[in-house]
Amino acid sequence: MATAGITGMSGMAFSCSNSSSTGPEDEGSGAEEEMVSANEDLMREHGLLQRLMLVYDTAVMQLSGGGEFNPALIRSAAEIIHDFIEDYHEKLEEEHLFPRLEEADVLRDLTHTLRKQHRAGRGVTEQVLALTAEGNSPGGDELNQLIQSMRSFNRMYRPHESREETVLFPAFKEVVSEEEYASMGEQFEEIEHQKFGGEGFEMMVDRVEEIEKQAGIYELDQFTPRVD
Repeated sequence: MATAGITGMSGMAFSCSNSSSTGPEDEGSGAEEEMVSANEDLMREHGLLQRLMLVYDTAVMQLSGGGEFNPALIRSAAEIIHDFIEDYHEKLEEEHLFPRLEEADVLRDLTHTLRKQHRAGRGVTEQVLALTAEGNSPGGDELNQLIQSMRSFNRMYRPHESREETVLFPAFKEVVSEEEYASMGEQFEEIEHQKFGGEGFEMMVDRVEEIEKQAGIYELDQFTPRVD
């Protein structure tokens, strides 16, 4: 199966106009880039993972009910998880957030569990990739294993993400200085550009949208409960 290339932009910049109301702009004035903070950057990437987990949810629901689901879409979701979430996002956490918390003797038990879950998640992703190699549609025991792998991945990562967002990320901001915290958003962007060579976050969002459209889950309103 052919898949789109992956490029990266973890620290997306927004423009803020600072132009003068009179006279031409000086060469050094004009739009300035306001960098996304480190925590906001990581939480956006969690949002991307949530959308990929919805792909897994949909596949599990259809396959466990005896229906069909394109294995190429499962594989595409797993490839993004492998390349962007596990091999980039989680490494930011492991190399930049966890050590600072551990050096401050803060949340050591939590960072230990999160590292353990990162390792487990990578193993599950490898299983999903192996079971969907070359777009194969597994059957029998392999189908059951694929369903169980996707279920176990989502069951672990939903509480994993929520614990990071409500406990780990706020604590991280408290243990570093304001200057260091401000610089880390830029540092994360530089790392992402070095790794992916472009605006990867937006590219990943586009790629996830295409998976959602093919899976029939792109239109958000379909998830609105009907209460009238």
